[in-house]
Amino acid sequence: MKQITKHNIRNSLRRIFLYHGLLVRLNSMGVTRVFSYTLAEGTGVTPEQVRKDFSEYGIRGNRRGGYITASLLSEIEALFNRDWISNVILVGMGNLGQALSKYGQFIKRGINIVATFDVDPYKQKVRAENCVYPPGRLQEIIDRFSVKVAIIAVPDISAQDVCNELVSMGIRGIVNFSPVLLKVPVYVVVNNVNLCDEIESVILSVYRMKEEQSLFL
Repeated sequence: MKQITKHNIRNSLRRIFLYHGLLVRLNSMGVTRVFSYTLAEGTGVTPEQVRKDFSEYGIRGNRRGGYITASLLSEIEALFNRDWISNVILVGMGNLGQALSKYGQFIKRGINIVATFDVDPYKQKVRAENCVYPPGRLQEIIDRFSVKVAIIAVPDISAQDVCNELVSMGIRGIVNFSPVLLKVPVYVVVNNVNLCDEIESVILSVYRMKEEQSLFL
């Protein structure tokens, strides 16, 4: 029997979000019915993987008739618990942290950043509209708002220490924007988002494609 791990779940959820984005576009174009091969082609996986992912979340289609686009969208969005707000904290209020704290799409997706934190006294504004707390109040805020997920946007030198502190305070999910791979216990989920790596990988891919195309000219 295949062991279900946090990595399996995370990967399948990432694909579910890809399917959702494609379905939103198809629905806006007036496409009323889709098939697994359509979703596979649009998201870079196989039709078998699409059906397997849907099966894991109890979504069923018709082998010959495919899926009704609007109904499939509703089933996927039900997985997101859009009627349920998830309280999140953000640690690190540099340029990236400030940008993340102001991102308006979070609340539309049920993500509520209840508090932000920074070690810099000049950034701490607990009486302002957008409060920035000192790290000493982390446990208080985590307990008050029942926070289980944190965003880390601190320099690499302090990222692991911040991570360790958050885990010890009850955080079980971390989105890490610092340029280091965090080490966490098996019961903690981490998504490492290195923006430089993401941009550079696209740049290198473009140049690699140009080099390969030049071989055929």
